[in-house]
Order: sequence, then structure tokens, then C-alpha cells
Amino acid sequence: MTLEHLTQDKPRRRILALDGGGIRGVFTIEVLGRMEGMLRDHTGNKDLVLADHFDLIAGTSTGAIIATFLSWGMSVQAIRQLYSDQAQRMFTRAPWWQFHRGKFSDSNIADMLRSIFVEEDGTPALLGTSRLKTLLLIVMRNATTSSAWPLSNNPNAMYNQALNADGSPNVERNLNLPLWQLVRASTAAPVYFPPEKITLGRHTFEFLDGGITAYNNPALIAYLTATQPCYRVVWPTGLDRLHLVSIGTGQIRPRLNAFLRRILGNLSFAATVPSGLMDSISKEQDMLCRALGRTLHGAPLDTEATDIHGLDRFTYVRYNREFSVAEVLAAEKAHGGGFSLDNLRMIRFLTEEGQKFGEQVKLEHVL
Repeated sequence: MTLEHLTQDKPRRRILALDGGGIRGVFTIEVLGRMEGMLRDHTGNKDLVLADHFDLIAGTSTGAIIATFLSWGMSVQAIRQLYSDQAQRMFTRAPWWQFHRGKFSDSNIADMLRSIFVEEDGTPALLGTSRLKTLLLIVMRNATTSSAWPLSNNPNAMYNQALNADGSPNVERNLNLPLWQLVRASTAAPVYFPPEKITLGRHTFEFLDGGITAYNNPALIAYLTATQPCYRVVWPTGLDRLHLVSIGTGQIRPRLNAFLRRILGNLSFAATVPSGLMDSISKEQDMLCRALGRTLHGAPLDTEATDIHGLDRFTYVRYNREFSVAEVLAAEKAHGGGFSLDNLRMIRFLTEEGQKFGEQVKLEHVL
């Protein structure tokens, strides 16, 4: 990604935003596969990748992995194969003496990312690498400062400058951070994986999964990054100038266990708070995008908010599948385990559902 690519006048800019959701990212991949195939047919370019079509790709957690792979220039088939080959290794149980850090070891996922994001000479690629073909936005949470960190490779961004205001070299420049480490940080889901420690100049920070920020659905922060002057991209808005495609990982409604509810009363409701908050925040991001843009496609948010009239700042598409309680129970019975972020036995089910849901993708939704 070059400064010229970022600033050149184009008639229409396109943004792709990918939600977090652990192994449910395989659902997203199938929707992306349908999208890439349609664009290849439309252009007649059998080698087209989504980095050729989108100008900014944003992702959180598993969405950050996929987004960075896409921005790197990988095809959806290559990403699909990586998830298939590496899923078991990525979710390798940590030894018992490290359980206090997380259920799973972070070494395998770190090794995979480190092996992919390298320069031609074999050195680790940094956030500022020219090998990224799009503007990239990765969302993580800085546990040290208790704040969301949406980092981009925009060379104009405030914390990406080469020089400080006094002309001295900026040793804390975000563009100098290893790309693999930022992606790993965005996937450091509490309980599942340990935090990622990143040294920036004289400071060392601990980072957690971006899914525990307000941007597990990164569509709105991607739009703001692209258009607000403070982020120093400032793409023009308008129905004919800006298009945003947002893809979820499949949504379920938190279920209360009747047995626990009888025994524990109100305490059992506490178990649904984290997932309930994430779901509510994701829907709010979706609603705000609909209120700011003009929605071309997206399931109703609820039975009341069926037709939100936006401000026409951009055209907007939201692809996500809500699984009913009955569907979830049937899938869990058929495949085993819960509908959790780490249940690898759900991969086949999620892949098949993603392929079926991908039939909703229309060429006019993507162009």
C-alpha cells in the first residue's frame, strides 16, 4: 500500500469490514469466497483477489486474521485452506501449568503468522510494509491503558509519522511494529489465549482481543477512519463515492440454562452478560451504519427497526446469519460441543451454512 494508492482520486472507494468470532470465521470465509468468485466472473480476471477490489479492509480478532491475509493479496481459497490446515494447531491446549494464562497455547498461531508476514528477504514485515495492497485496519484492546487501539497502515496517521513535531525520529512509530504481532494481539481472547506483549519505544503494552472493545463489528470505525479528518484519510462521502460491505460470523441469542436458573436465580443471568453485551454492541454498530448510509442489503435488526432511513453518506451492505435456538441445539447435537469460539467440531456446519448464506451475495451489493 503506497501513499499514492491512498490519496489518488478514485470515483468510488470500497470498504470491507469483518467481525470477530473465533473459529466462526469459517462462515465469513465462505461469504467472501462467493464474493470473490462473482467479481472474477464479472471482470473476466480469474486471478482477481479482494485486495484488487477493496481500498480499505478492516477486521477484529478472527476478522483481523482474514482481513490481513486479504490485504496481503491472498485469495479466499488460500485463506480457506489455511484455516482448514491450521485450525487444530491454533487451538492446541496449553500445558496445565500455563492454564492461568489461557486455555490454548499462543505459540502455534504466532508461528503461523510469523511465517506468512515476511518481506522478500525473510525479515518480519512491519505494519508499514509495502506488501500490503490496501489500507488495513486492525482492532485490538490495550489492556495496559484500558483503551481500544484501532491501528492502520495509513502513513499520514498521527502515530505513524516518521518524525516528531520537533523533527527528531519517532521511535514509537506504529508502522514499525511487526505485522504478525498486531494480528496475534487482536486475537488474544481472554480465557482462550494469553495477552500479547508489544514493545513500542520505551514502553511495553499488553494487548487483548479487539472483540472486547466496541468494535467487534468494525464497520463503523472503518467508515470513521476513512472519512474523519482526525484519521487523515478523508475520503469523500456520498452514495456514488463510498461503499461499505460488512460481514459477520453468524449470530446466536444467548441461552439461559433452565436448571441453573432454578438453582441460582438471578445469578444465572450473569453468565449471559459478556455475550449479550457483545451482541448488543455489534447490533448498535450495524444500526449506526444504517442510520449514516443507505442500506442496500441487510436483515432487519429487530421487529421494529425494519426500515431505517439513513443520511446517504455511503451505500451499505450487511451480511450476517442469525441462528435460531432450535438450529443451534440441532447443530450441537449433531456435531458435539457448544456454539463457542473454539469448537472445531462446528467447522463443517459453519462452512456449509456460510456457503448457503453466500447465495444472498449479489454483484450489485459488491460493486
